[in-house]
Amino acid sequence: MIATLKEITIGNNLYNALKVGLAAVIPVFIFSYLGQIEIGITIALGAFFTFPSDTPSNLQHKIKGLLITVLILTVVNIVINLTYPYPFLFYPAFAALVFILSMLSVYGQRSTMVAFSALMISCISLSHIHTGLDILYHSGLLLCGGLFYFIISIIFYYINPYRYTELQIVECINLTSKYLKLRGDLWELHSDRKEITRQQLGLQVELNTIHENLREVLVRNRTDYGSSHQNRKMLLALMSLVEIMELAIATSFDHNKLHQKFDAYPKVLITYQSLAYTLAKNLKSLSKKIRKRKRFIQKNTLSEKLSAFEFAIEEYKNNLSKNEDSEGVHMLQTMLHYAGKQVEKIKILENAYTSTVKLKDLNGREKDIEKLAITPYYPISTLIENLSFSSVEFRHSLRITATLLLGLILGKVLPFENVYWILLTIVVIMRPGYGLTKQRTFNRFIGTLLGAILGFAILSIEPSQPILVALTILFMILGLTYNPSNYKIGSTFITIYVLFLFAIIHPNDGNIIMYRVLDTFVGAVLAILANHFFWPYWESLNTNENIKKSIEANRNYLLQISILYNEKKGITENYRWARNQAFIEIGNLMASFQRMLEEPKSKQSYLQQIYKFSVVNNAMLSAAASLGTFIQSHKTTKASASFNTVFDKIIKNLNQSILLLQDENIEVTFENKEDTNDSFNELKKIREKELSEGADTTSDSFINKMREAQLVIEQLIWLTNLSENILKTTKILLKSQE
Repeated sequence: MIATLKEITIGNNLYNALKVGLAAVIPVFIFSYLGQIEIGITIALGAFFTFPSDTPSNLQHKIKGLLITVLILTVVNIVINLTYPYPFLFYPAFAALVFILSMLSVYGQRSTMVAFSALMISCISLSHIHTGLDILYHSGLLLCGGLFYFIISIIFYYINPYRYTELQIVECINLTSKYLKLRGDLWELHSDRKEITRQQLGLQVELNTIHENLREVLVRNRTDYGSSHQNRKMLLALMSLVEIMELAIATSFDHNKLHQKFDAYPKVLITYQSLAYTLAKNLKSLSKKIRKRKRFIQKNTLSEKLSAFEFAIEEYKNNLSKNEDSEGVHMLQTMLHYAGKQVEKIKILENAYTSTVKLKDLNGREKDIEKLAITPYYPISTLIENLSFSSVEFRHSLRITATLLLGLILGKVLPFENVYWILLTIVVIMRPGYGLTKQRTFNRFIGTLLGAILGFAILSIEPSQPILVALTILFMILGLTYNPSNYKIGSTFITIYVLFLFAIIHPNDGNIIMYRVLDTFVGAVLAILANHFFWPYWESLNTNENIKKSIEANRNYLLQISILYNEKKGITENYRWARNQAFIEIGNLMASFQRMLEEPKSKQSYLQQIYKFSVVNNAMLSAAASLGTFIQSHKTTKASASFNTVFDKIIKNLNQSILLLQDENIEVTFENKEDTNDSFNELKKIREKELSEGADTTSDSFINKMREAQLVIEQLIWLTNLSENILKTTKILLKSQE
């Protein structure tokens, strides 16, 4: 419990809660002192509803985003107040506003949050309709509140411009540590490898998201941050973390085969597992020190564990005769090579936080990551393209528009005290996906109920006015702090805050708790029913498209690897882009699977097939990355005709799968196994020829050639099997959909 509280106090959520807390409380206190508390509350509302759009970004985007939000909030409030007295104008205008604002989500996270803020203000505007010049006066106060929050946010930004990025890097280090820990768990003889793989895929989804966030906030903001030590340190940390993760995915081992091969000499595997755990432990220790802003002291544990593994390999080699089992030695050397690379990258990451990072330390690699950052682009064509039922955003926009209209009409027909609370509940709870809406509905209702009980209990002891004001501020900050990470607890604190606020403004209204619970219940029920019956979007509707994109991304990555191996011209921008897209698309496919798990059982169509595609595509990405990483870091021999023959067959299998998923009638053909085996045999003969010529088996040149031959052959066999598996699974999936 104490550890959790510490995490909250140094986290970004409390930091954000303090920003909006100050922006809301200061005007209320000032105008309360002047006897004009209504003005202070209106200004506070402007600040409060501007806050959601304040997503992490560079200074330029922050300024533009907040100012646009303030302007939109003001215009929405004016439109609602002007049209409300005329139902024939109000309902079409309200529906159009909700639909258009909801469709802004096609432009990404910031636009989604701007739309959310505007939808909230469109609902809260119904709490008190103004007329005449009062409309402009009230809208002007909301504008002032938004601008006041803007000023507070910019001040906080200049106080600590790196805070969000630092915390994201800490989270990235922590998740990477968990991923490496799971890799260590795989070395347990009777480990549940399916469950570990599922957890690894889930972590990959989270890490992909954080990598993209860091690219957006950090890499594209170099002009704002300048070439400071802090900026270089975070750039180096990001690059190291991306490389650590890619190297881990690129290096997979056949654990059952290794356990069988070294069953008589288990020391090498036990020593390696200890090293694997130490990699994860060092990263976890580093993340804790950075989060607590304590000095990190490097230890030699990693080097010691690496040396111990080298010694174990030497012991194993000494126990063998000259030609007894060179394959086993090569397998161990591959493991040693991977571990050595990871130790090297982790030490670079540690150095970023223990010494001054100079520009030369980046070695120009920041430009590679910068090329992968997506430049914000808001063309009207994107909006138009999404005006169809194949778009998740279009379905959601229609759904939330219809639900808010239904809630509004229901509130007019039935004697509800505060209709806008029903609408606010719908806006806050409803999400494009059914699973997330259901989860938020449950958490919102439980949180509201708990908050009502606790709030009523506190009010029953009749605290004094100063204490009540202090508690109101406290619970507001706690609610805003917990809301992003734990919606149930956040809703509990927000409910208490709202109750206390109304107790201060309307001390004689004892029914406020009942109204709050009832309106929340009605809004929650409407939201969950609408997500089920109003143009629902089930993940199974987009199954084929998600799978196709993942296969396409892997195919494009493999094509770039083939070019790299054949032409020996080094890494190109196309290679980097293809590799990045492969990692992103496998993450998207796994995210789709996770969302489907939250949907009703009757809608979980093809669940097992999607999971199988996720696992197989991830295995193909791992094999491809392993091959690509080896080619990058070694001087390789000329690609043989047999290599290209096998590679072409792999690409052909993937292309056939893609065409099938595009509903194109093609005749699926599987390659003749004998031809494929002939190609593999020819590749193996190269290795046998080297051995028969009496080459010096201890020379570095010979070892490198054998390592290349072993890795290339093994990965080609594995990639061929995976591509055939994908093609067969595609046929099974499509047959089940007939």
